[in-house]
Amino acid sequence: MQQKTKLFLQALKYSIPHLGKCMQKQHLNHYNFADHYYNRIKLKKYHLTKCLQNKPKISELARNIPSRSFSCKDLQPVKQENEKPLPENMDAFEKVRTKLETQPQEEYEIINVEVKHGGFVYYQEGCCLVRSKDEEADNDNYEVLFNLEELKLDQPFIDCIRVAPDEKYVAAKIRTEDSEASTCVIIKLSDQPVMEVSFPNVSSFEWVKDEEDEDVLFYTFQRNLRCHDVYRATFGDNKRNERFYTEKDPSYFVFLYLTKDSRFLTINIMNKTTSEVWLIDGLSPWDPPVLIQKRIHGVLYYVEHRDDELYILTNVGEPTEFKLPPWACGFIMDTNSDPKNCPFQLCSPIRPPKYYTYKFAEGKLFEETGHEDPITKTSRVLRLEAKSKDGKLVPMTVFHKTDSEDLQKKPLLIHVYGAYGMDLKMNFRPERRVLVDDGWILAYCHVRGGGELGLQWHADGRLTKKLNGLADLEACIKTLHGQGFSQPSLTTLTAFSAGGVLAGALCNSNPELLRAVTLEAPFLDVLNTMMDTTLPLTLEELEEWGNPSSDEKHKNYIKRYCPYQNIKPQHYPSVHITAYENDERVPLKGIVSYTEKLKEAISEHAKDTGEGYQAPNIILDIQPGGNHVIEDSHKKITAQIKFLYEELGLDSTSVFEDLKKYLKF
Repeated sequence: MQQKTKLFLQALKYSIPHLGKCMQKQHLNHYNFADHYYNRIKLKKYHLTKCLQNKPKISELARNIPSRSFSCKDLQPVKQENEKPLPENMDAFEKVRTKLETQPQEEYEIINVEVKHGGFVYYQEGCCLVRSKDEEADNDNYEVLFNLEELKLDQPFIDCIRVAPDEKYVAAKIRTEDSEASTCVIIKLSDQPVMEVSFPNVSSFEWVKDEEDEDVLFYTFQRNLRCHDVYRATFGDNKRNERFYTEKDPSYFVFLYLTKDSRFLTINIMNKTTSEVWLIDGLSPWDPPVLIQKRIHGVLYYVEHRDDELYILTNVGEPTEFKLPPWACGFIMDTNSDPKNCPFQLCSPIRPPKYYTYKFAEGKLFEETGHEDPITKTSRVLRLEAKSKDGKLVPMTVFHKTDSEDLQKKPLLIHVYGAYGMDLKMNFRPERRVLVDDGWILAYCHVRGGGELGLQWHADGRLTKKLNGLADLEACIKTLHGQGFSQPSLTTLTAFSAGGVLAGALCNSNPELLRAVTLEAPFLDVLNTMMDTTLPLTLEELEEWGNPSSDEKHKNYIKRYCPYQNIKPQHYPSVHITAYENDERVPLKGIVSYTEKLKEAISEHAKDTGEGYQAPNIILDIQPGGNHVIEDSHKKITAQIKFLYEELGLDSTSVFEDLKKYLKF
């Protein structure tokens, strides 16, 4: 930021008569946005200058919570007849382990959500949206509300559920595994539930109830991966459907969020570094929205509400000069202090509180948690740090089998991402379990550019600091080898999407560290992609990668690390690339161009090396479909594992036998 912008973050006590008097109409798409920033909060209390009238809250709307697994293999729900209950005195971890080991493979295919509202739980069972009484949710006593097969989609699943305040309607967003397109269906709840209407390409959506006790659905419309339009609709006898906001700046996207107490609907407009929030009164949804703070470059903020006070989370936190409504007063929250100071629980922590407090000591393993994997009880979790070339300590998380001996001779699979301020995914997946059981070491490198250590960690790995992430990745791998975890001839690397930038860059700069690499929908041609403004996400991505079309400094810097631009005749690790035919986020054209150029460079190197040179294998596996990354594709999982085992010369018999417990071949 050239000019230090600071936002006076308030918890605002609302005088409801003032709300809705704003004459302007103005309005982010990630549901994760709140969780992403809740972990970086500071709270400072300011004197409240005005006591304002309280107004009763509307009833709390249902919120999505992680839930059950299901299969879409059958048209109608199938009840398990012979399922044996687990002993009540069984240890909790043993219950989880037993259930996982006895579930059929399809239990792993899709992880869906369930919603509790009133006395009911709403969820997907088979290919149906169902609900059951809360106390009977685990007894297979449910009411079928809608059959997803009516939409004529291939293996549809429910991505999100929202229930209207008085349970007259339920809205569900439905999509398929091989496409990012979604359909929102509105089901009228009665003795004979019926689909009232469906809307295509819906991204975020929320219910509120107006002054006439009529349910109003607010939703955002996504076109070509861009989410700029906000609509509101009513149903029944008084049908209405109107667009009331369109974001004009193509570098921003829009999403809706209902505060945790359902008191306000927030219309969030943001790009990678800047946001703006407008509020809609949950009691008067037809009134014009109220602006909290106009967008200021470099300032991100997010709004929550409790007990007639607004809590605003941001990346800057000192008072500044700007005009606030006369009813504004309260608290300031920024990203530099302890979330415990917040007066209410904002979200569940996503990591142990001491995760990054350990110190690196002379290249030695400095901390061993002794924690066992709650699923297998046979793996060990280690926390390490590597010293990057600028002295920065980079955290790593390492898993390996508890009884493994001589770890230097074990295969190692490195995971990396390092972009957009997003944490590296370490969620449980069955293929990761079987690799650990088969003796593999799994290492997760939390390099700069990600979000593990806060917003500054992201800032230090984007734009003209992207090479920091590459230096971090190199340091992590060298540290692992130096501490006795595997060796280069047994080391593999995996990455997806934007993680492909660092993976591809490492293959160019230090190919000797790796034996094999698997990439999924990888971003490999940064320069040409960011210069093509006709692509749907280029303008949104400028804050992450830079603008090579108008900024020569950005262009020259991207040329230094762009995987495609830096391919040269040399020895490379073997590479397996999974790409998707109609991927809109990472176009197939760039991946094909990268693959062809890489093969040409390897052929040229082979000619110069002479006879006896064993060239690496370069495999491009193009999958049908228009999704970006399909985590649960059995074909993809087995192809990648087969590739890794063959490249390392390992026997894959046992690992595929174990995979059969979870995946249908």
